[in-house]
Amino acid sequence: MSTDPVCHPTITAYFDATRRMDQAAWVGCFATDAESHDPVGAPPIRGHAALGQFFAGIVGLVESIALWEDLVSGSGNDLAVTWTMVGRGKNGRAFRFRGVDVFQLDARGKIRSLRGYWPAGELVTLLTT
Repeated sequence: MSTDPVCHPTITAYFDATRRMDQAAWVGCFATDAESHDPVGAPPIRGHAALGQFFAGIVGLVESIALWEDLVSGSGNDLAVTWTMVGRGKNGRAFRFRGVDVFQLDARGKIRSLRGYWPAGELVTLLTT
């Protein structure tokens, strides 16, 4: 976990909710009109209902997941986080991936925009084959 002073409470809550596989807490980190490109190149995910479906789809494939902040960097409401994800799929296969998330927060500190750079296709293939 990063000890970088740039770390923001929303970012901490986002990663903590992921580790706990807590869909409501994770969705609560986002503004109601948030847009997520996770990963970049996939169709955008907009709003709490769609974000909740996305989260449920990921955690529905895993027994455990941990997403740890390696480095948090940024200024004001624009933050980038390099992270490491480890876990085990319901198919028994272990996984480890690294990625970068770029966050833009609104005036209330909620995630307004997320752009994720990570090999989602590789993870889905690993967990579904």
